[in-house]
Amino acid sequence: MGFTNSYFAQETRKYSNEFLSIGVGARALGMSNSVVASSNDVHSAYWNPAGLTGVTGKVQGSLMHSEYFAGIANFDYGAAAIPIESGVIGISLIRFGVDDIQNTVNLIDPNTGQPDYNRIEKFSAADYAALISFAKKLKVEGLSAGGSAKIIHRQIGDFAEAWGFGIDLGVKYEKNNWLLGAAARDVTSTFNAWSYSLDDRTKEVFLQTDNELPQNDLEITPPRLIVGGGYKIYFGNEKFRLLPELNADITFDGQRQTVIQSDPVSVDPHFGLEVSYDKLIYLRGGVGNFQRVKAEVGNYKETTFQPNLGVGLYLRNILGLGDLAIDYALTDVGSTSGLLYSNVFSLKFHIHE
Repeated sequence: MGFTNSYFAQETRKYSNEFLSIGVGARALGMSNSVVASSNDVHSAYWNPAGLTGVTGKVQGSLMHSEYFAGIANFDYGAAAIPIESGVIGISLIRFGVDDIQNTVNLIDPNTGQPDYNRIEKFSAADYAALISFAKKLKVEGLSAGGSAKIIHRQIGDFAEAWGFGIDLGVKYEKNNWLLGAAARDVTSTFNAWSYSLDDRTKEVFLQTDNELPQNDLEITPPRLIVGGGYKIYFGNEKFRLLPELNADITFDGQRQTVIQSDPVSVDPHFGLEVSYDKLIYLRGGVGNFQRVKAEVGNYKETTFQPNLGVGLYLRNILGLGDLAIDYALTDVGSTSGLLYSNVFSLKFHIHE
């Protein structure tokens, strides 16, 4: 924090690095993030690194932009995966930020004692993550394994910043039409080392408004396990495919407001469904984010949930260069969970040999 007597205090938080729980790719978001078993493209670096073994050709890449909280926050994502002789490597970049936040600490002119709006400055609060991934097929037919190393940087203007590091691991198994997958997030726990640098005026305002001065600390994100299974159903001369998938997020950091809750283990189930025709048109739906919350009226708890919808179009051999997938997701249809809905678009390109 810039103080000579600053110290590091370790703190484990249930909801640390939550920007990495939002999700990437409109396909997955349209299926309520239920893709740990079926993900087999560049997005697998995020969902389940083992799924990167499904990437073929020369290179596969993806771009996504979405807005949250009525456009206040922006989420941007880009990734590329390249098959090599020993497996597939991937690089992913994520930014989640709120920009143009007004800093009114210096609003009052010390000479006049009056507000001077020209003294308002703006800053951004942004979270960044870089994932370096690798996956390979194992000797057992249909079995793949992979991992991602995460470098995290979080910054709040010039006042605070954190650097962190974590590791994700995943396995995936396919046999006949069955798909099984598991991903362990933050397997060694992810550590964010926060440091603060406040100027004298900001410190003064904090103290005058009965706010504690922040101190350098070490934020720890505990591990979580995501498991899932799906089954591919073909009909209509195999041009139509139905893919249902059920996932469950398992946390070990105490009781949460999930459907299945206990101390210390809680389970958050979510379900997705994808219908496709001739690997060209895709319709998707899902339901997740089940929570047990206190009712607005009455002394009891009720269950809320978040339904999502999505569509996709896969265009082959565009201008002789490769394939292009255009995906769209509408999250939280009807605002059933009380959250604002979001429109999400993503592009995926696949360059063949």
